[in-house]
Parts: sequence; structure tokens; C-alpha cells
Amino acid sequence: MAVILFGGFILLMILGVPAVFALTAATIASLFWVGLGNALYIVPQQILDGVENDTLLAIPFFILAGNLMNLTGVSDRIFAFSTALVGRFRGGLAQVNVLASLIFAGSSGSALADISGVGTIEIEAMRKRGYPLAYSGALTIVTSMLGPMIPPSIGLIVYAYLSGTSVARLFLATIVPGLLLALFLMIYVAVSARRLNFPRQEPAGLGEIVNTGFHGIGALVAPAIILGSILTGWVTASEGGVLASLYTLLLGLCYRTLTWSGIYQALRSTAFSSVFILMITGVSAVVGWLIAIEQLPQGMADLIVNVVDYKPAFILILVLFLLVIGCFIESVPAKIILVPVLLPILDHFGIDRIQFGVMLTLALSIGIATPPMGVGLFIVARIANISIERLAVAVLPMMIPLVVLLLLLSYVPALSLFLPNLLLGP
Repeated sequence: MAVILFGGFILLMILGVPAVFALTAATIASLFWVGLGNALYIVPQQILDGVENDTLLAIPFFILAGNLMNLTGVSDRIFAFSTALVGRFRGGLAQVNVLASLIFAGSSGSALADISGVGTIEIEAMRKRGYPLAYSGALTIVTSMLGPMIPPSIGLIVYAYLSGTSVARLFLATIVPGLLLALFLMIYVAVSARRLNFPRQEPAGLGEIVNTGFHGIGALVAPAIILGSILTGWVTASEGGVLASLYTLLLGLCYRTLTWSGIYQALRSTAFSSVFILMITGVSAVVGWLIAIEQLPQGMADLIVNVVDYKPAFILILVLFLLVIGCFIESVPAKIILVPVLLPILDHFGIDRIQFGVMLTLALSIGIATPPMGVGLFIVARIANISIERLAVAVLPMMIPLVVLLLLLSYVPALSLFLPNLLLGP
């Protein structure tokens, strides 16, 4: 059954079938394989049960908040403030790329929203200042990974639903890894900027920093307002998504950049993105039901334990496996397929589910920059008008800080668990 389900899904994805239809077809084929072809009425029942979850309501609202930020000029204000703050250093615009993505991630929670928003601005600004186009595009892809790694992250909400873990605890668990990711990327930029002799910008005066900070203060405090409201218990994760959308609408009104056509575009884009995620989440309920009645997780756990029962070796194999999967399957479908199967194995090895959520999110995020399914490569190639091959080559050295951080998160649980255990208890 596992071969039909997973093999069929991967094969259909490679052939270009959309993820939702590939997963549905593989699941129905598996039902026939195990002799449940006369029980197809279970499919719509499980799909409806799968999307009837309050936690999932947060997803469309956080997507809407990210779209509104891009359409109301909030991204431009974040970029201007970041430029005033770190533009003076060698390779300053590359450092701005990291900092702007870090700030934007605190409101959008999405890598693709980052690329579409501040990423477009960053690539154009770096091109005008003489930065190599391949380097600018590759760095934009890599820094967009801060979106899933900084709360509120859409990917973490999906994982919380699949694993039965706390959204608030997951959000806290990614703060330190997210900041470390930004730090590692800034160190990489500093080293590469010196080696490639990137230009410096004129230092911004204190007045310019204060001015850009004042004009962008609404966008800069958005992450604190949204995350603080969720962690203090004032709002749930779903209500936090509503708060993020309403706050972004308010910013658009204050900046006088909100238009009816902009609202329509944001709602339209949100609808398409949300339908994809919720449809595939609904189908995942069928997958979860099927692998549960076939006892696939228990079988996989027994097989893996018989092959390797040394925890550090298992973690290394797990990391390599996740990196390979990320090359072929998008983040949400991959989590839906993998989480139910892997959780019993993680429990056997004593790997905390919160820690694994952070590991999984980073490992699968790296997939947006790797062929053949790297969606980040395709989007940036279109934005920058550059070949995917050149982008993929430019991204390769930037993978070093990402993989180093992934290994640290995998072998040092405290990096993920310290903050949630400190603030919410073990």
C-alpha cells in the first residue's frame, strides 16, 4: 500500500499533475489496492472532517494579511527602513535583503509572499547598484525562507494541526532558530561581499533612520502586536489571523494606499492560495485515516528501529531524507504525507514533536530553492528574467548556512525548546 500511495503521488508530481489531484488519485488507488474500493463514500466524509478545524481558519487570514501588505506599500516602507539601518555596510543592499525579509516575515508567515513583496523590490534595487543578477535572485530566494521560520508561520499552523501540538508553543520555538537563520545569512553576506568587493552605500544619517522608522512604524510593530496577542492568550491563532488582516487594512487606510482594486486582488489571490492548502489538507484526512487502519506508522517504526537504533544516526538519516523530499514535494503536501508516518518513530527515539516541527519546516523550506520542484526558483527566474540554471548554481553556496543551522537544530534541542519551555513550561 505504501508503494502505491507514496510512489504514485511522487510519480504524478514529477509528471506535472497538481499536488491536490496527485494526492487524491494516489489515495483512491491505495483504497482499491487494500480492498476498500466499495467504501469510496469515506473520501468526502474524511475531507469534510479534515477541514472542520478552528486552527485552519488562521491560514486564509494570514495569507490575506501578507497580500495586503504587498498591495498597500507596507513592503516598500520595510525596505526603506532596512536600507537606512544597514545599507552603509559593504554589500549593504544584500544585508537589507536579509533584514527586510526578517521584518516582513513577522507579518506574512510565507516565503512566497516575501518573494512577491519585498523580494521584487530587493532584486530591482540590487540590479541598479551593480550586484550580479544571479546573486541577487539567489539571495532573495534564500532570505524568503525566513517567512516560514518566523511566527506567525502558515507552515507551522499546518504542522500544529497534523501533529496535535500547540500553535503558541510552535511559534515560540521558531523565534530563536529564525533569528539564528537571519544571523547566519548576514554572516554569509558579509563574507561574500568582501570577497566579491560589493559596493557600499552612503551612510544614512540619524535623521533619515528616524524618518524611515517613523513612516514605517506601523509595519515594524505588526509582528509584535500579532504574536504578542497570540502568546498572551488575548486571541487564538485563528483570531490572530483576523487581527493581522484587520491591522494591515488599517495600515492601508492610514497610508492612503488602500484601493478597492487592491482589496479585490488581495482577496482573489488569498482565495486561490487558501483553497489549495485547505483542499490538500482535507485530502490528507483521507490519507491519515488510510495509513492508520493499515497500521503503516507502526510498521515503518518497527522497520527503522530494526535497521538503526542509534539516535544520532537516525537524526542524520532523517535530515537527509527530509532534504531529498523537499526537492520533489512542496512543503504542505510533504508535511501531510510525512507527519502521520513519522510521529510514532520520533516518539520512539525521544525526539520532541515541537523540535521536529522546527526541523521539518526549515528542511522543507530549503526545497523552494532546489530543483526540480523549487517553486522559489521559478518565481524569481520570472521576476528577474534570468535562467533557472544560473539561479540554481548561485544558490548552492548559500545552502551552507542553511544546512549548518538545520543540523544544529536537529542535534541541539534547546535551540528550539528553550523559549517555549521558559515561557509556557515544559
